[in-house]
Amino acid sequence: MTESARFVELRQQEEELVFASFDHHDAWRLGSLIANHAIASDYGVAIDIRRHNLVLFRCVLPGATADQEEWIRRKSASVLRFEHSTALLTEQFSARTHSPLGGGWLAHEDYTLAGGSFPIRVRGAGVIGAITVSGLTSDEDHQLVVDGIRNYLKTVAG
Repeated sequence: MTESARFVELRQQEEELVFASFDHHDAWRLGSLIANHAIASDYGVAIDIRRHNLVLFRCVLPGATADQEEWIRRKSASVLRFEHSTALLTEQFSARTHSPLGGGWLAHEDYTLAGGSFPIRVRGAGVIGAITVSGLTSDEDHQLVVDGIRNYLKTVAG
């Protein structure tokens, strides 16, 4: 099976967007950077950064609904289970005849393949958490997270 251009792009994002380290202060700074961009763009989103069940950053902007809480929970559970972005998982499983959400493998109420959650990968440690945005389209949620991580890593490196 050949990989789609989108799959290759998403995999490259995961290879590129790796942290040297990540702590509570990084979560605050990264979350704030994404939140400030969302505020400037008038996006009604919720933003969540977590290490498994420990929430390190949470922001819910005007326009976000209570439904975003469920999307965040399910998106981040998918990232923490598979250690890949929900956008990459969506692309990967769309090419297959079966979905992990069907046939009793993963419960719909606990996981989703909607884009917008991305693994927090630390060099030498692997995936230690997830950053999730909910409130826009799946692709827009994903892009907001990717742009935020990319900008944050440039700031830290520069």
